Amino acid sequence: MPKSWTPDSWRQKPVRQLPTYPDIQALEAVETELKSFPPLVFAGEARSLKKKLADVAAGRAFLLQGGDCAESFAEFHPNTIRDTFKVLLQMAVVLTYGANCPIVKVGRLAGQFAKPRSSDTETVNGVELPSYRGDIINGFEFDEASRVPDPQRMLKGYLQAASTLNLLRAFAQGGYADLHQVHSWNMGFVASGPQGERYQEMADRIHDALAFMEACGVTSVNTPEMGRTDFYTSHEALLLPYEQSLTRVDSTSGDYYDTSAHMLWIGDRTRDPDEAHVEFLRGVANPIGVKAGPSQTADGLLKLMDTLNPKNEAGRMTVICRFGADNVEKHLPQLIRRIEREGRTVVWSCDPMHGNTIKSSTGYKTRPVDRILTEVRQFFDVHQAEGTYAGGVHFEMTGQNVTECIGGAFEVTEEGLSDRYHTACDPRLNADQALELAFLISEMIKQERSNGAAIAAAS
Repeated sequence: MPKSWTPDSWRQKPVRQLPTYPDIQALEAVETELKSFPPLVFAGEARSLKKKLADVAAGRAFLLQGGDCAESFAEFHPNTIRDTFKVLLQMAVVLTYGANCPIVKVGRLAGQFAKPRSSDTETVNGVELPSYRGDIINGFEFDEASRVPDPQRMLKGYLQAASTLNLLRAFAQGGYADLHQVHSWNMGFVASGPQGERYQEMADRIHDALAFMEACGVTSVNTPEMGRTDFYTSHEALLLPYEQSLTRVDSTSGDYYDTSAHMLWIGDRTRDPDEAHVEFLRGVANPIGVKAGPSQTADGLLKLMDTLNPKNEAGRMTVICRFGADNVEKHLPQLIRRIEREGRTVVWSCDPMHGNTIKSSTGYKTRPVDRILTEVRQFFDVHQAEGTYAGGVHFEMTGQNVTECIGGAFEVTEEGLSDRYHTACDPRLNADQALELAFLISEMIKQERSNGAAIAAAS
């Protein structure tokens, strides 16, 4: 445990993006109740993820992180969880098969309820109300009662996260993730499109390979790894009263872990090293992510590394880059060079979503798929030029057949955004668009690893 740190030492620091609860006693009562609840995840699971992320940092694996922009209480349903998990499995198997590389699977699930906002208030038809900050804080409906921050929502968030985790563990370990199910992961509306056809061809080849292995005596029975997968959860550690309430001392190591998720990240708006969110996360032993946008300087990133990972522990830090398609080549090289020069060990991951948000001509907030693809390509290109490893991607996506991001193989148009625009906050890739990205990224990883092998052989 770092010196002079306690789970509540963040309360002595300046803080951003926290709601103002009108009833402090009600808030304290909820915090006390949450502290008595069982952990949602276990310290050993977080340590397991950290080891896998250390492999990513060393170029031996690749991080796939994806899921909902902001989980909803109203849309909570086992089918929704299943379909998002299914798409992540599809993406992972595409990456594994195409790039011959282990994939570390981390969902934006079971806790991604709170969202930072650019303004504390919003105005509609001349009426100004507090901004919607996610279902764990207040309601999406634009009325005065819904927008009042309610601490009771944290209890509902905990219960939904626990149910989600229970189902995810069953899917990951109970046979649903068995490679023999690879055909069944292809969902109806995706299966009929070009990405579904491409996936089906790959699944056929995997099925043939599995049949050969079974003939050789290698089955899911004697090789359990074929029948299950490791799946981890993550979210932005934004609502600090909730995060503190779920922080526990690990009985085996004596370290503090935030048991709300295996991995937590700090957003681009809350990453000041002298403020509350960094202060809280510096003291927990979970793997930590830091969003880095165009305003992130090399000196500032190094200071964050000094604060959050002073021992330079492999697997501890992931830098999630979110510059926008026009800014990658301008900002990323200086960050890489400084971190490399200082000998810091990090996972470099690309978030191509948040820097590419636009307002469509029809008034909807959206993200063009071609700009998302461009940012991913540039991320890989910069790392290739710098001789470093592009280690991961971070997407906002859903297994539902939504129309929120324009473009892609099915060509969602600006006029078509209103067909199935369901997000409560930011636009998400649908399953077909996510699979399209996975095929592109698999080619990039394969090329990256081939280049790395060639360089290693030459040296």
